[in-house]
Amino acid sequence: MEKKDIASLPLPVLTDLLAEQHLPKYRAAQVYRWIHQKGAVTFADMTDLSKALRAQLDDNFVIFSCAIEKKLISCYDSTVKYLFRLHDGEMVESVVMQYKYGYTICVSSQVGCKMGCAFCASTLDGCVRNLEASEILGQVYAAQRDLDVRISHVVMMGMGEPLDNYDNTVRFLQMITDENGLHISSRNISVSTCGIVPKIYELAELKTGVTLSISLHAADDVRRSRLMPVNRRWQIAELLAAVRYYIKKTGRRVSFEYTLVAGENDSVQNAEELASLLSGMLCHVNLIPVNAVQETGLTPSDKTRVQTFQNTLLRRGINTTVRRTLGADINASCGQLRRTTVKQP
Repeated sequence: MEKKDIASLPLPVLTDLLAEQHLPKYRAAQVYRWIHQKGAVTFADMTDLSKALRAQLDDNFVIFSCAIEKKLISCYDSTVKYLFRLHDGEMVESVVMQYKYGYTICVSSQVGCKMGCAFCASTLDGCVRNLEASEILGQVYAAQRDLDVRISHVVMMGMGEPLDNYDNTVRFLQMITDENGLHISSRNISVSTCGIVPKIYELAELKTGVTLSISLHAADDVRRSRLMPVNRRWQIAELLAAVRYYIKKTGRRVSFEYTLVAGENDSVQNAEELASLLSGMLCHVNLIPVNAVQETGLTPSDKTRVQTFQNTLLRRGINTTVRRTLGADINASCGQLRRTTVKQP
């Protein structure tokens, strides 16, 4: 019999499975807390359980954890970049950033990505597979354990498209906010998507309370389709209709990520078009000078152009910030470390 991935099981599911083995309800809560609060990576770690019970668990379940393959620490701002090896040998990246309010981790949701965005290193070799909920959670637990800190904020903006791995993403959100686990507030979690419209509607219905971040990067369909192939399936009008529905259902402000590429989408006219597109919407725009990835050939806008773009949006009443560059000396943008480590065909 194949062992079940116990760290992907929400507490009610685990309770039912252990009840089938004639174990009381409190045992499920005890095991769940060992994994999701205390960070146990083996059943042997659960020292207040009997040896017989630990053996019984080991016969029926497996705990998938993330092992640190590489760790880079920025000399500038203490940002930490991890390359994690998964149980099957595949690797994903996570980044931990320190702010005044605490620690934020950027986690991956897939091994690679199939969305094909022109500026992204994660997508260059396609998508190998989805991550299980346990593997997304495991990135948080491994980073906490290694740094000996409490992570209070999570952004799903690492490798992969979270809404292309919808079921595992939703399960991760349910478990990371569970009071029996890390109990991170949903308001401290952001889920980024390139614009898989049907799943935005589904997520809206769940009313999870998380911040939805839309990777927009252009205000017209021709330009966006060139940068983001997903736009050929769901164009901007359809995407914004879904975003407005999300805002209406949740009452939450939506964030738009806009990567500035020199000579491509960073002119004053581009800023005016973006302002007109988002006018009247409960939103925030996060401007991001593109990361210089050798294979893409794209270069970031200079500081003057970035400031002019921001000022144009602000003048038009669009709440806008420029993302602070963290971990610049360790290529903290996800996807680059894995490509230098995994042997490419």
